[in-house]
Amino acid sequence: MQSTSWTEEHSKALREFLESGISYARIADAINAKFQTAYSRNAVISRAKRMGLAAPDRPNDRPKLPPRAKAPRLHVLRERHPPESMLMMPSFGREETVKLRCVEIDPRYLSLTDLEPCDCRYPYGGDEEGEAITFCGHPQRRGTSYCAVHFQLTRGPGIASERSAGIVSLRLVEAA
Repeated sequence: MQSTSWTEEHSKALREFLESGISYARIADAINAKFQTAYSRNAVISRAKRMGLAAPDRPNDRPKLPPRAKAPRLHVLRERHPPESMLMMPSFGREETVKLRCVEIDPRYLSLTDLEPCDCRYPYGGDEEGEAITFCGHPQRRGTSYCAVHFQLTRGPGIASERSAGIVSLRLVEAA
């Protein structure tokens, strides 16, 4: 880094070059060539400011730059809230649960000990006191504990790739 103390000779040369109207970059080159220094353009500008010298007058007939195009504003997604009419109202009374049964599948009603490693684990029964819990027992869907029908029943429509693969339709046969 160059020392900030300019000698009197360097300051005098800077003053002369500024009076002749050349640019700061050329002044830095000329002073460096004359005195074997390594002043940068910014060092010359800073020294001229500290000396109170005005910048050389720039011509007013410079070509005007075209106005910059405004950057496109991205649409900001706001959090959307459902209308009040669609909000669920709390229910304080006790409601009876509806038992659903799938039409597409007839469960095997296997006990926990009879289940094989790749059998569906969808439970049946156990609602009443002392009632045994049994399981569907059909082959599992890959990556889940349920068969394809029970997977759709428990997970809903699934992710987009699952929806495009095919939809299993369930019909309500009876409500117990």
